[in-house]
Amino acid sequence: MLPPILYRDEDLLVVHKPAGLLVHRTTLDWHEHDSVLDRLRQGLPVDEAAHLAPAHRLDKGTSGLLVFTRHAQAARRMGELFETGQVHKRYLALVRGWPAPEGSCEHPLARDPERPSQGQVLLPALTHFRRLARVEWPLGVDGRFPTARYALVEALPQTGRRHQIRRHFKHLAHPLIGDATHGKGPHNRAVAAWTGTTRLWLLAHHLSLPHPATGRPLTLHAAAEQEWGALLDRGNWAIDDEATLAGIMAPASPHRP
Repeated sequence: MLPPILYRDEDLLVVHKPAGLLVHRTTLDWHEHDSVLDRLRQGLPVDEAAHLAPAHRLDKGTSGLLVFTRHAQAARRMGELFETGQVHKRYLALVRGWPAPEGSCEHPLARDPERPSQGQVLLPALTHFRRLARVEWPLGVDGRFPTARYALVEALPQTGRRHQIRRHFKHLAHPLIGDATHGKGPHNRAVAAWTGTTRLWLLAHHLSLPHPATGRPLTLHAAAEQEWGALLDRGNWAIDDEATLAGIMAPASPHRP
């Protein structure tokens, strides 16, 4: 199935990537033969799909905005925009516990999260966040307590390290739910059973950048998928930032140049 196309012009194609789908095939997940790029090449006209290339990456478990360039010049320019910090991203995440209403994590990260950090060069990394909502569910994950606390947060990474949001919230002791690598297995399993959904709860919902060809401001939005709405229907959530949460949940309409 072709992923929803949210924006297209002569330079860019932006889709809403589903959770659980690779951006493109990779030796790191050699047994997986399906990807967003494969679906686009199979579902779009040959002349439109021939030179598509991802301008950035999303983890397999992450859903949301994914930008493809349509020719080499756009690819080079998008690379420059990312390298110079002109692309601004926002994510929605479900985390364990109740973080502060807002804050930052400035914690250096090794380049490769799949290898031990010891011996690797540590790269500067900064993530801002704000808490959007809190809930306490009747999940006895820890035998000492009959309930468990969770929160929805908006994360604004200021650098682009691999798994940055996931690793930073682990560092803050508020790991993302559904994160098999950096999270907590008992919480992942308990929330999956409680909600009926097994996924990494991370959505790339907002991108703003200068258009690579015209320089005009381009703002893109991916609405939260249905399971996020179902999540908010479970229990009595205390809403901390109603306006931001409502904006993320609002339906997205195709953006035309």
